[in-house]
Amino acid sequence: MAGSTHTVTNQAPPLTGYDVFTSDRALTEAVGRQLAAEAREEALAELSGLGRGCGSWQTQEWGAQANAHPPVLRTHDRYGHRVDEVDFHPAWHRLLGKGVSAGLTDAWSRPGGHVRRAAAFLMWTQVEAGNCCPLSMTHAAVPALRADPGLAAEWEPRLTSRVYDRELRPAHLKAGVLFGMGMTEKQGGSDVRANRTAARPLAEDGTYELTGHKWFCSAPMSDGFLVLARAPGGLTCFLVPRVLADGTRNVFLIQRLKDKLGNRSNASAEVEFAGTWARRVGTEGRGVPTIIDMVAATRLDCVLGSAGLMRQAVAQAVHHCAHREAFGAKLADQPLMRNVLADLAIESEAATTLGLRLAAACDAAAGGDERERALLRLAVPAAKYWVTKRCAPVVVEAAECLGGNGYVEESGLPRLVRESPLNSVWEGAGNVQALDVLRALGREPAALDAYLTEVGAARGADHRLDAAIRGLLTELADLAAAEGRARLLAERLALVLQGALLVRYAPPEVADAFCASRLGGDGGAAFGTLPPTLDLAAVVERARPVV
Repeated sequence: MAGSTHTVTNQAPPLTGYDVFTSDRALTEAVGRQLAAEAREEALAELSGLGRGCGSWQTQEWGAQANAHPPVLRTHDRYGHRVDEVDFHPAWHRLLGKGVSAGLTDAWSRPGGHVRRAAAFLMWTQVEAGNCCPLSMTHAAVPALRADPGLAAEWEPRLTSRVYDRELRPAHLKAGVLFGMGMTEKQGGSDVRANRTAARPLAEDGTYELTGHKWFCSAPMSDGFLVLARAPGGLTCFLVPRVLADGTRNVFLIQRLKDKLGNRSNASAEVEFAGTWARRVGTEGRGVPTIIDMVAATRLDCVLGSAGLMRQAVAQAVHHCAHREAFGAKLADQPLMRNVLADLAIESEAATTLGLRLAAACDAAAGGDERERALLRLAVPAAKYWVTKRCAPVVVEAAECLGGNGYVEESGLPRLVRESPLNSVWEGAGNVQALDVLRALGREPAALDAYLTEVGAARGADHRLDAAIRGLLTELADLAAAEGRARLLAERLALVLQGALLVRYAPPEVADAFCASRLGGDGGAAFGTLPPTLDLAAVVERARPVV
C-alpha cells in the first residue's frame, strides 16, 4: 500500500556513467587548441579514458566515501611509542593511486605535459578535490628542487613516477613518492618572512637540524616536505624526508589535524620539528625565491581546481534542469532558468579557457619561451585571484538550480559548496594575489608587455572588449598609491584576459554573452541577469553533459 504512494517521477537520473572529458566542450576544444598536432590524438584518447573513469559510478562512490570518512590522527601506537601517522579510508588510497597513475604528478616528462596534466587535474577535482592536494604539491615540488641539480636528479624520477606507494619507508626504496609543503607559522601566516623555525647546520655539508613549528603542513603522510626555516644566512628552503635513509623515522611530530570547512578527505596538520634532519635546497637566505616556483605551480592548480568545481556544479545544474519539469515545461527551456544556466556556463567556460591557456604557457616557458614566462608572472596571480573568487558564487547558484534537492547531501552539491572557497584561501588569499599583481607590474615590465600582447591579439573583434582594454590601459598608466585598488586591478586584468581568449576561441554566442555582461556592463550583480537578446539556448546546450 505504501509503495503506491511513492511512485518516483519527474526526477533527474544520476549524472554518472559518462565521459567527463568529451562532455566538456570547452575543455576538449582547449586541449586540442593548445597541443601540438603530433601529440593531440594520443592526448585526447588518454584524457577520454580518464574522463570515463571520472564519470563512472565506482569512482564517484570512492569520492563520496573519502569525503564521508575523514582522516584520523594516531600520535602513538598501542605500546606508547610515538608514530605520528594519519589513517585514511581505503577510498582515499584508491583515488590517490588512480591520480598518480594518470600522471597528475608528472607534467615534466613529455611535450604538452602541462596542458595534458591541467585537463586531467580539472577533471579529477570533480571526483574528489581533497586528494588533489598531495598530487598538486608533488607536481609542484619539481621546479623548486631544480634549484639543486643533485637533489633534482635524486628525487625527480620518484616525484614524477606513475606508481603510488603508501608505505612509510626510505625514499630510495620506493618506486614513487609524494611531497607536501610547510611554509606558514602561527605568528606569520602569509608573511613567511616572520618565520621562526630555526635551522642549525650539521657537520655534513648541506644538512641541518630544524627546531620549530608549522601552522599548516599539507599532506602529512607524504614522503618528503619542502619547508622554510631560518638558517644562519637567512630564510632558507629545506627538504625534510619523512623517513631517513637508514629506515628510522625523522622527527616529525603531528600535533593535530585541522577541522576544515570542506576538503574533509585531506589531512592538513600542525607539525613540530625538534631536532628534525633536513637537507638544504638552494643557497642560504634564498628560501623564498627557491620555493616560489612551487608556489606558482600550486597557484595555477588553484585556478584549475576552481574551474573543475565550477564545471561539475554547472554540469549537475544543467543535467538536472534538462530533465526536471515545472509548470508544463522542462526547467532548462524556461527563459529565466535558461538565463541562470547560461550565465553559470559562461563563467565556467571562461575559467577553463584561461586555466588551459596558462598551462600551455607553462609548457612554452619550460621550453625557453621568455615571453610566455613573463605572461605567467602577471597572469597567474590575477587568475588565481579572480577565478577562485568566482567559484563559490557559481557553485552556490548551481545548487539553487536543484532547489531543495541541491541542499541535501545526497545530491553532492553541498560538498562542492563547502569546497568552493578553499582555493581562494590556499596558496595566498585574495590580498596576497592582488599585491603580487602590483609587484609584477612594478618590477617586471616584460610581464605587462606579454599580457598586452596576449590581449591585443583579440583587439578589433568586439567593441566591448576594445573599450575594456582602453579602460585597463588608463588604470595601468597611474600605479601611484595603487595598493588600495589592487583587487579591482587584478579583477580587470583577469576579466580582460578571459574576454580576449573567448573572443578568439569560443563560439560567438559564448563570447558575446561574456563581453556583454562582464565587460559591457549589460547585466546585474547576480547570475541570471544576461541580456535576453543573446542566444542563451545555445550556451546552455553547449554546457550540457552528454550521458
